[in-house]
Amino acid sequence: MSDDGPAEDPPETDAPANDDRAASDLRDLPAFSDGRLHSLPGEPEWPVREVAVEYDPGWFVGGYDRVEQPDGTEKNYYWAELPPATVVVAVADDLVLFVEQYRPTVRNTQLELPAGIVEPGESYTAAGARELAEETGFSPSSTTLLQEVWCSTGVLRHRRGYVFAEGLEPVDVDHDSNEFLVPRTVPIDEALVLARETPTNDATLEGLLLAERDGMLK
Repeated sequence: MSDDGPAEDPPETDAPANDDRAASDLRDLPAFSDGRLHSLPGEPEWPVREVAVEYDPGWFVGGYDRVEQPDGTEKNYYWAELPPATVVVAVADDLVLFVEQYRPTVRNTQLELPAGIVEPGESYTAAGARELAEETGFSPSSTTLLQEVWCSTGVLRHRRGYVFAEGLEPVDVDHDSNEFLVPRTVPIDEALVLARETPTNDATLEGLLLAERDGMLK
């Protein structure tokens, strides 16, 4: 990791994190037309008889679709919708950059890849570069989108983009008020082994496995 100063803005390598195929029956609902970035699903293959929004605290939306199933019966399929997120595999000097933080939801301190919510108008790579700088104090000169996925599709409407970042340069750290993070570096050849130790999480394992599969953890 160089100390010569901040890097130039990373190049855009993917489109903004929205979906032109998103379900048209949701776009005019107040919960999804408020200017926030949403993980909207595609057009339904089974008829949707009703859409109900039951919970909207401002950072996710909860509700259900009443769906006609292939046998003619109807069922409520509950979902929680969250905005798209970016997860960053950042490498420099044969090291992978992690953050260590306590997760009150699972009551564990975990070693994780830097990650965060994609803002309106951002691509996964732009969001990844921003989140990396905010959480760790390093900005990448190069970013690449490894994969976009849907997460926990039995209950969540949540898209995630995995980003590979390199050419790290120091910048000022700008944590959010609820972020209590400790950046840590791990040798590339130890990163997956360490990430598989309990407690671990899906985003960290998936990001490292994708980067390894694409030959970027060498």
